[in-house]
Amino acid sequence: MIELYEQLDFKENLLFEKVITDISETKYSIIDDFFTDEEVAVLRNSLLTKYEEEQFKKAAIGNRVNEQIEKAIRGDFILWINEDSHDVLERRFFDKINDLANYLNKTCFMGILYKEFHYAIYPEGTFYKRHLDTFKNDDRRKLSMVCYLNENDWVPETDGGELVLYLSENGKDETKTITPFPGRVVIFESQELEHEVKPVKRERLSITGWLKTR
Repeated sequence: MIELYEQLDFKENLLFEKVITDISETKYSIIDDFFTDEEVAVLRNSLLTKYEEEQFKKAAIGNRVNEQIEKAIRGDFILWINEDSHDVLERRFFDKINDLANYLNKTCFMGILYKEFHYAIYPEGTFYKRHLDTFKNDDRRKLSMVCYLNENDWVPETDGGELVLYLSENGKDETKTITPFPGRVVIFESQELEHEVKPVKRERLSITGWLKTR
């Protein structure tokens, strides 16, 4: 009876359906209206406030079991956030992430149980070389997400910081270059797509994270 009730209570979400279709066809999805302009602005202010308060730390490579700081590979600074945060803005962010995760579990049986997210800021001149988002000792990350919080006047030709996805289809290697416009969200398969962040020419702001299984 509970399962029947859940099926009757289910409502199709066209935005989430687009994510599912995109990932099934190309292994990535780009959504420009996942967050409202107001939500982007308040999250940007939250990030910058915490950065000015020196709460961020230099990002490392590897997971928390085997971290190494390698400036030649990545140059961003990060601050981990979680859904138990006392910050109302961050809880609202996780509300939307949880809506997506629950929808994927109901429709695609993905088994997402955990979320792992952090603020990220790339100072001018920094980058993140080509890599994959999974580790030899931990393959729980299933979907990677990047939520851009940059200013509205971001210009790709002069500001840089593009995300490059490395795609392979029918034996051919291709790339997809994505401009970090504010409010844009990129979702892709963590275990499938290598990617990099091109050098930035002004501060590049985002929330980056993963939807994970047990």
